[in-house]
Amino acid sequence: MSKDLSVSILIDFYGQLLTEKQAEALDLYYNDDLSLSEIADVMEISRQGVRDFIKRGEKQLAEYEAKLGLAGRFTQIKAKLEDINKLVKTLRVSMGDKEELNKIESLVKTISDKV
Repeated sequence: MSKDLSVSILIDFYGQLLTEKQAEALDLYYNDDLSLSEIADVMEISRQGVRDFIKRGEKQLAEYEAKLGLAGRFTQIKAKLEDINKLVKTLRVSMGDKEELNKIESLVKTISDKV
């Protein structure tokens, strides 16, 4: 099984909506980087059981994202905030240290901290 690291983001958004076993298996696999065998030992189930929990959990996460789109919107907002920061830095070169630019940077930081 190859790891799709975008699943880690989906776990952050929707992990609490999964069954306890699915959430545990996915967390150990993606966030703690354990192998299927190691997870099987921790969860005291078979390696195949771990694989089933992971596959069902991944499918469920993908369905939540398809319906709600929270992770996608989050990623887009973060990218736009980074773009704004780059523009402010460019403006700073041509305009100097203007108070308005400081306010923009402060607003972007406030928004970034909340998303």
